[in-house]
Amino acid sequence: MPVNFRAAVPADARDIARLFLISSEGAAAYIWSQLAEPGQELLDVGASRYARSGVDFSYENCLIAESEGVVVGMMHSYVMRHDPDAEPVTDPVLAPYADLEIPDTLYISSLALHEGWRGQGLGVQFLAHARQRAEHLGLIGLSLIDYAANTGALRFYERHGFRIVDSCQIIPHPMLGVTGKAYLMQYP
Repeated sequence: MPVNFRAAVPADARDIARLFLISSEGAAAYIWSQLAEPGQELLDVGASRYARSGVDFSYENCLIAESEGVVVGMMHSYVMRHDPDAEPVTDPVLAPYADLEIPDTLYISSLALHEGWRGQGLGVQFLAHARQRAEHLGLIGLSLIDYAANTGALRFYERHGFRIVDSCQIIPHPMLGVTGKAYLMQYP
């Protein structure tokens, strides 16, 4: 079946959140649990975050892969800028990631495909879109964080020109699906 790539719209927020949960190895669930009102479903928290506009975590920074009107994948990316006035990250689970940033890159925070759509070249097409967007924005390249435990994704990114430039130790938490190291990767 043919797959079309398109900019996300507000109505995609729930699909984006669902796919973000797949790709984040529990990190999104952890973050959203900190934001949830009592009794609020995590997927609802994520959907409300991606329904916003004018912020990094918005549908406006998502590219959708769609087949016959059904969302089959998405990539969320935004411009990583150095903010000298940023408040230090104090959450013990998230703090190790705070230094894993490369300013002036297009940061890919999520690239996710539903299981039946993997291995069909869609990830490569998402990366091509990301490279084109980074070039259009005058950025120095792409960056992302992946986990040592996610060997398939690491091989994919390395095959497509990413290299590991830094790492941190993951702080164990019951909501996280990985332990070990997280890697900051950069292209080129």
